[in-house]
Amino acid sequence: MRKKIVAGNWKMNMNLQDGIALAKELNETLTAEKPNCGVVICTPFIHLASIAQFLNQDIIGLGAENCADKEKGAFTGEVSAEMVKSTGAQYVILGHSERREYYHETPEILKEKVLLALKNNLKVIFCIGETLEEREANRQNEIVKAELEGSVFNLSEEEFKNIVIAYEPIWAIGTGKTATAEQAEEIHAYIRSIIADRYGKQVADDTSILYGGSCKASNAPELFAKPDIDGGLIGGASLKAADFKGIIDAWKA
Repeated sequence: MRKKIVAGNWKMNMNLQDGIALAKELNETLTAEKPNCGVVICTPFIHLASIAQFLNQDIIGLGAENCADKEKGAFTGEVSAEMVKSTGAQYVILGHSERREYYHETPEILKEKVLLALKNNLKVIFCIGETLEEREANRQNEIVKAELEGSVFNLSEEEFKNIVIAYEPIWAIGTGKTATAEQAEEIHAYIRSIIADRYGKQVADDTSILYGGSCKASNAPELFAKPDIDGGLIGGASLKAADFKGIIDAWKA
């Protein structure tokens, strides 16, 4: 059975003290009331080592929002996959549309990042998704297929088992627009079908595919009810414990 996951992406928010306070609150809340799904929080690099010390990772997994495409060396300001792993983190988000757009991360760069993350025993939450123009031109299937082929379909079947896919329609991130549950299910089913074409039905059935794009407590139950939607990659709503728990509780319905 594939894992149901609700993952929070804090992005560039929360100073260290506020981040620790939020993680502690989540840890206490979810320890008291066990979630019905896997929960992950992906925090800025500077939070990782501090939060790892008290987070019960049987209940909440810890992840980074990025890692470098180089192993080590003279790359001032970069943080390697090995460094991320050494903090106690288990996950890393790669390929987020903000990284692709603002920092010009190409499929080739992302391929390197994925390989280094896997080499350091990190699970990868790999993001794919189309822009509004691409959606309006009905090219969404072609775009997500190209993004998978460009950065993760080079992996062996064994390696691919450590990949979680996050489908994020770029036009629905932070805009308040959400894909309808039907639109989201349609493309999630397509993504699963191309994973099956590449790795076989068993691997496709075992791959968690998350929806990212203005997912909140109010629309999570409808999205999560769809057969190919295995959870969410949550932005803004992951920055308040009550909002994030509201989404996690959608799995109790």
